[in-house]
Amino acid sequence: MSESLECGSGGGADTFLGLRVASIFIIGFGSTAGALFPVLSRRSKWLHVPKPVFDFAKYFGSGVIIATAFIHLLDPGLEALGSECLAEGWGDYPYALALCMLSIFFIFIVELIAFKWGTSKLASLGLQHDAHGHVAGGHAAHGPEGNTDVDKIKSGTDSSVDIERASDSYYVMDAAFTQIIGIAILEFGVVLHSVLIGLTLAVDEDFKVLFVVVVFHQTFEGLGIGSRLAYMDLPARFHWVPYAAAILYGLTTPIGIAAGLGVRTSYNPGSTTASIVSGVLDSLSAGILIYTGLVELLAHEFLFNKEMMNGSNKQLVYAIGCMFLGCALMALLGKWA
Repeated sequence: MSESLECGSGGGADTFLGLRVASIFIIGFGSTAGALFPVLSRRSKWLHVPKPVFDFAKYFGSGVIIATAFIHLLDPGLEALGSECLAEGWGDYPYALALCMLSIFFIFIVELIAFKWGTSKLASLGLQHDAHGHVAGGHAAHGPEGNTDVDKIKSGTDSSVDIERASDSYYVMDAAFTQIIGIAILEFGVVLHSVLIGLTLAVDEDFKVLFVVVVFHQTFEGLGIGSRLAYMDLPARFHWVPYAAAILYGLTTPIGIAAGLGVRTSYNPGSTTASIVSGVLDSLSAGILIYTGLVELLAHEFLFNKEMMNGSNKQLVYAIGCMFLGCALMALLGKWA
């Protein structure tokens, strides 16, 4: 092991303290603005954004999330759990990849159980679950679609008002429930990542370069999160969820920075303990975002989207181009952070 390695506690940089404190507010503003702007532009009456611009943000954000998973989470996880500061046993097995795989299957099982439960509840009322998310907000999770029995109920052939009301209630609640699950999974992976970024930024020696990169990184990532939150189709009593999720995202990195500054004299991001913690969390978060990006975003936004499949080739090329651009820019930022 190289003598230059600092595997113990301490070692965090203490330079540019004023700028590091200011970064709490600067990054907090950029992150929150990036996440809130798509939500406000879609839901407020006073802020009108052309649909092509909004579509750009949505597909650009999908690319950002996918690049974040591979470049900003899985690679750092591999690096952290492969650190020379760790015991030799950590190098005998690809733990980062195993944790990432475990995370993917865990999220799959959670969604499978949730959707199976929701589908059985709907079936008891004659409703059919839309496994491909063709309804509004389906990209965030999979909403329900009606079948012949539901049409009969709503057209008045069934005289039972109670059945109609119960069906409508389950229809709305299933759509809300599945969308909230999808967004919660995505948010959880991003939040862990953002806190770790804040901790690292607070004590990193190359602060100035990393600070600039993190500002763009968190703003782009916020745009990706916000474009998904904006398309959530929820009942009135859950209208606060997209706003709360956007604000929560905006607060995570500043909280990480503040915590890092508080322990800057004892926290060393390259220490043995920090490497294990960050490596495990990055690997688990990578699995969450890989699953979300490939299944919830790519598959349901392109392959299972009737509008996309029946639309023009120009629309499809535009969407893919926006996604590639977001992925490319986020991957490029991985050169510095």
